[in-house]
Amino acid sequence: MLRKFYKMHGIGNDYIYFDCLEKPLEDPAAVAKKYSDRHFGIGGDGIVLICPSEVADAKMRMFNADGSEGKMCGNAIRCVGKYLYDFGKTDKTALKIETLSGIKTLFLNLSGGKAESVRVDMGAPDFEPAHIPVSLPGEKIVARETEIAGGRVAITCVSMGNPHCVVFGGDPDGLRLEEIGPKFENAPIFPDRTNTEFVRVLGRNELKMRVWERGSGETLACGTGACAAAAAAVENGFADMDADVTVHLKGGDLTVRRTAETIFMTGTATLVFSGEVAL
Repeated sequence: MLRKFYKMHGIGNDYIYFDCLEKPLEDPAAVAKKYSDRHFGIGGDGIVLICPSEVADAKMRMFNADGSEGKMCGNAIRCVGKYLYDFGKTDKTALKIETLSGIKTLFLNLSGGKAESVRVDMGAPDFEPAHIPVSLPGEKIVARETEIAGGRVAITCVSMGNPHCVVFGGDPDGLRLEEIGPKFENAPIFPDRTNTEFVRVLGRNELKMRVWERGSGETLACGTGACAAAAAAVENGFADMDADVTVHLKGGDLTVRRTAETIFMTGTATLVFSGEVAL
């Protein structure tokens, strides 16, 4: 059976998108595991299903390359907004998208009649350990020295609808992420595993970051991770509240602004190609 797909990316964080507004996709976990492979499949960090919603303009479901279902992806949701507008599924430039971490509001920036970049209201960062979850005591885990990955590391933990562990210091380009990333992801203090951001502070409101995503490994970009890094930077005094923070990732830059109520993330959304795959 042939099924139409769309390959899109948000600054290099690439997924395979399926329009499920009228026809569901059977066994998405198996499809994600098989077709995310960059040699024997289409290639991507996972798959995204664009589904109907009773409470929003559409619903996004995303599955990591290992088949696990994620709650939210900031780069993927921008591409969902682009697809809905560019392919005539909506004429709105302000959209609400249902996710497993709640309803997110998107604001589309148009160029030549197409959605070029998207601003996403990502919701407020949550620092309460039980909500992340992380099994450490205290009201917040900010710059907390902890035994992890074979050493003592200062970590800041935050949820952006999914768990994040932010580590400041040093140049992330020098890290052997394929070795230390899994140790953070699967550390016993994270019962649901975690995404990990390794961040260098380049200046006030400017960060450089590499990310290890649970279920996918290192990716070129992570929208929720960039928001987590910016929120953690404010908590640690490296960035300002209600200011644009530039986050440099391997795939490109995101602009993140933390306010008293929420976090806004702005970045591009790009269609690479479409085709049909034999499922």
